[in-house]
Amino acid sequence: MKELVEIVKETVVAKQGQDVVVIDLEHTNPFSDYFVIATALNAKHAEGLAKAVIDEVLASGYEFRCKEVDEKSSWVLVDFNGVILHVFTSDARAMYKLEKLWGDHPVEFVMD
Repeated sequence: MKELVEIVKETVVAKQGQDVVVIDLEHTNPFSDYFVIATALNAKHAEGLAKAVIDEVLASGYEFRCKEVDEKSSWVLVDFNGVILHVFTSDARAMYKLEKLWGDHPVEFVMD
């Protein structure tokens, strides 16, 4: 699972995702072991980040389960069976505050 997390976060950083964090949910969440959260410059960038990560994950031999997009594309969620990528516009990220919601779990701040 750690290798998959690395692929996801490295791809997001390479494609100019901002403020990337990884939240370790292992042993506490029945649906996912990790959340990778990033901010996109705009809705089009969010879609592009999600597509780039999906392509890289599939090329690395991992599975892609599903992608969910809100009607304004301010939040794109991609499920990789254990690792969930959340890509937000800055306004949506400030509104949903996933880091605060899961703030009692280990958080890794990714620097590019």
